[in-house]
Formats: sequence, C-alpha cells, structure tokens
Amino acid sequence: MSKIPPFDPRQVPFQMLDGHLPAVPDAHFATHALARRFSAPPVWEPEIRVEPRFIDRPPTAASVLVGLVMHARPTVLLTQRTADLSSHAGQVAFPGGKSDEQDEDAVATALREAQEEVGLHPRHVSVLGSLPHYTTGSGFVVTPVVALLEPGFALQPNAGEVDAVFEVPLDYLMNPAHHRRHTLQTPVGPRHWISMPYQDGLQERYIWGATAGMLRNLYRFLLPA
Repeated sequence: MSKIPPFDPRQVPFQMLDGHLPAVPDAHFATHALARRFSAPPVWEPEIRVEPRFIDRPPTAASVLVGLVMHARPTVLLTQRTADLSSHAGQVAFPGGKSDEQDEDAVATALREAQEEVGLHPRHVSVLGSLPHYTTGSGFVVTPVVALLEPGFALQPNAGEVDAVFEVPLDYLMNPAHHRRHTLQTPVGPRHWISMPYQDGLQERYIWGATAGMLRNLYRFLLPA
C-alpha cells in the first residue's frame, strides 16, 4: 500500500537548477570514448542508489536498457508508458521490466524486455556494461544496462504498455543545467527527486523519478575526473 497520496510531479515547483555543475564534454559521447569508459571505469560513486520506499512489498529484480542511439548527435531511447499500467503508469521510462526465471542475467532481461516493449531487435544492440543497481521507491532493484544502438532500426511498440517511443539528445540529458531539484512534503517526510523536462516538438516529456535518477548516475559516471 502506498504511504504517499498520489500527486502530479509536474505541479511541484523546482527549487533549484544544477547549472553550476559542468556538462559532460561532447567528446565523451563518441563511440570509442564510451567503449573505453566502460571497459576501464573510473573510481566513482553513483549519486542516487536507493529511493525512499513508498510501497510495502518484497524487492523485485528488474533491468532497463539505457539505449544510446549513435546518430551524429547521440540520443537516448525512452518510452512514455500507457496510463493504465499497474506501476509507473504514464511515466517516461527506459524499455525494461522484471526479470524472468529464464533470463540468464540482467543483460538478458533488458534485451528481452526491450524487444517485447518496443520491438527493438538485439542485433541492433551493442552492450557496453551496467551501472550500479538502482532501487526504486516501488521496490524494484533495477540494473541499468547501457548499450549502443545502431541507427536505422524499426520499432513496433507494444500498445498495451507503451504510449510513445521518442529520443532525447544525450548532451541535453548530460548537462546539469537541465536538472531540476524538487522536494514534496508528505505525511511520511519529504520526498526529493530530480526532473529533466524535455520539449519534444509541441509536447513536454517530463523525465523524473527513477529514470532521471539513473540518468543522473550516468552523468556522474561519464563526467571527467
């Protein structure tokens, strides 16, 4: 049972932007630079590992695919979940979901879920590695699997789970000037989160919560020492 009454995060004003922090340089988004970063990771710490729990249930293993589409200006593949799902309905998310018994590992879960959710065939995916586990307030222990995606793939979103598939420039998401910090006072204490709203044509894609938290960790991972 949720301990926090439902709320619309878009209606919670942000307190500050992180524009004082440096952006990841564009050179770090090149294919060879990303591959080198994951093959020889720096000493670093993720900024967010565990969200405050707001649902009482046993932890559930899950994986998401953080797909970097290697256009001339790389992008991140994201989905808008349908409004009638049992968890994280209507939110912006990475393709992904719960681990199944037949999945060999977290990478297998991410690849299977991406194919089931958006029709992304594994032949277009080149896995770089994984970021540390991210535990959501809803009890999912998520492994973010980061991969390069070859442009030109065709997608077939599952209409029962995915309302839309879109891409956001990686340099936009890796620039803290677009990272907004929010706090909501709740009956069980303050809830904090980061949002990264992106204007996708005439529509705002409101990236927040676990998705924004994992992107923030990717920012920390890619930032030069």
